[in-house]
Amino acid sequence: MNDHGTDPATEAFVAHRDLLFTVAYEMLGSAADAEDVLQEAWLRWVEVDLEQVRDQRAYLVRITTRQALNRLRTLNRRKEAYVGPWLPEPLLTAPDVAEDVELSENLSLALMFILETLSPTERAVFVLREVFDIGYDDIAAAIDKSPAAVRQISYRARRHVDARRPRTSVSPEETRAALDSFQSALATGDLQGLLDVLAPDVVFVSDGGGLKPAALRPVAGADKVLRYMIGSLAKAGGTFTSEPTTVNGNPGLILRVDGVIDGVLAFRVENARVTGLYYVRNPEKLTRVESETLLTSR
Repeated sequence: MNDHGTDPATEAFVAHRDLLFTVAYEMLGSAADAEDVLQEAWLRWVEVDLEQVRDQRAYLVRITTRQALNRLRTLNRRKEAYVGPWLPEPLLTAPDVAEDVELSENLSLALMFILETLSPTERAVFVLREVFDIGYDDIAAAIDKSPAAVRQISYRARRHVDARRPRTSVSPEETRAALDSFQSALATGDLQGLLDVLAPDVVFVSDGGGLKPAALRPVAGADKVLRYMIGSLAKAGGTFTSEPTTVNGNPGLILRVDGVIDGVLAFRVENARVTGLYYVRNPEKLTRVESETLLTSR
């Protein structure tokens, strides 16, 4: 034991815990599953002979990745029976996540929704390489592939993701400006104002998980999206309010009906207009939107 009363294994795990949680969450899109992965990683870490570990951070990421991959395959089977689209669990994040433009982009619900189209191995490689800048050799050790195979998987996954995400990065200020226009038009019932801020090919994805009403498939096109949103608000009844928040390092809105959280709305913005709306209504995914979750790429 050291002077602080903690053993070296515990000290190392605690020092890297936020990173390990971020890795697991980025792979899984579920905070609860990420926490379970960390528990499993911890049980394996305490059995390790630390004298044989050259790089504790890399070793912990390797253990976490293996457990997350196992969990991801199980999670994918659960998703097959899920009612409607499956969106990641939104997290209320600290301002420093938003200040890291690259991390906030990779943690956005829009990007994580794209990651759902990758295979488990492709997602693991993409996350480790593109988000956390892990070397090919370390990724190979984590997923039991050769470095050459990892390079091929990385190229394939990156090409797949790049074909589906915006060509240019958008600053949080640009996203916030579009969100402010959207929120103002929504609050005043300004239908033309909403149409003005929505891109013609905007896509609205909602996740109720069978527990709350939601579209069973994405709604595409500004007119259809507007009609769906107005119709949903009318059915909800009560007093509707919205408040700005930071979701996964990006500007978003918490929507309430009669003061009770109805859902969290995340945005994708291109050329000052909203091209993607991601609305999480499943109450089981709304447990982390009122207290901050610490996320980091380091």
